[in-house]
Amino acid sequence: MRLQNKVVLITGAGSGIGKSTALLFAKEGASVIVNDLNCQSGNETVQEIHEQNGIASFIHADVTDAHSVQSMVEEAIGQYNRIDVLFNNAGISGVGKLHEIELEAWDKTINVNINGVMLPSKYVLPYMMEQQSGSIINMSSCIAEMGLANRASYSTTKGAILALTKSMQVDYAAYNIRINAILPGTIFTPFVESYLKTSYNNPEEAIEKIKSRQLSGELGKPEDVAYAALFLASDESRFMMGSPLYIDGGVVFGKDA
Repeated sequence: MRLQNKVVLITGAGSGIGKSTALLFAKEGASVIVNDLNCQSGNETVQEIHEQNGIASFIHADVTDAHSVQSMVEEAIGQYNRIDVLFNNAGISGVGKLHEIELEAWDKTINVNINGVMLPSKYVLPYMMEQQSGSIINMSSCIAEMGLANRASYSTTKGAILALTKSMQVDYAAYNIRINAILPGTIFTPFVESYLKTSYNNPEEAIEKIKSRQLSGELGKPEDVAYAALFLASDESRFMMGSPLYIDGGVVFGKDA
């Protein structure tokens, strides 16, 4: 029970990494606030937690809308009186070379992936400052540390999140608040599976190509990232501050000869 008595807010917890993390955190004793734009998937996550005798509730909010996020945080505080961990997990992909990307698509990726981290942090931080404790986990990506074709908008946002994480840590260390980032490689989530099916004529061939980039020779699973988030959420990582944590199967720092 590594998160016993902790209250955790996870954005984008209706599927994929967010859902796996919510289920794991609940098993480890946390009271989990599940946020998602999709009410059905968010409530399904809560139901699964309840079936496993965990504590969870769903709060609908759009992480790109300031009023919506502020209301979510106030409702969470009203229910649980505190927030010990914030996992800024919600995000979307962005595909294309810079000159090919429609401005509307660029703006959407920037808005969701950057403001979707900034806004929950902005409204949770005052409560963490008051209680003089907290852990914030920001979802970056290994793409923040490498070049990858056709990912101009996505890599921009994930690089920004890594920089934001480091800057936030300097500002809030005095309040005993830790801010760290997770940098996953390609994780085989329902979102990625759908993207592969709609973007490639041969999805299986695309999967094999992606696998070949990683020293592990396989795609990551949502649970791989969930366990990393558990470490950062728990007191076991008390000496980690402003750090990137790579869960990438060796894609960034390894190359198979």
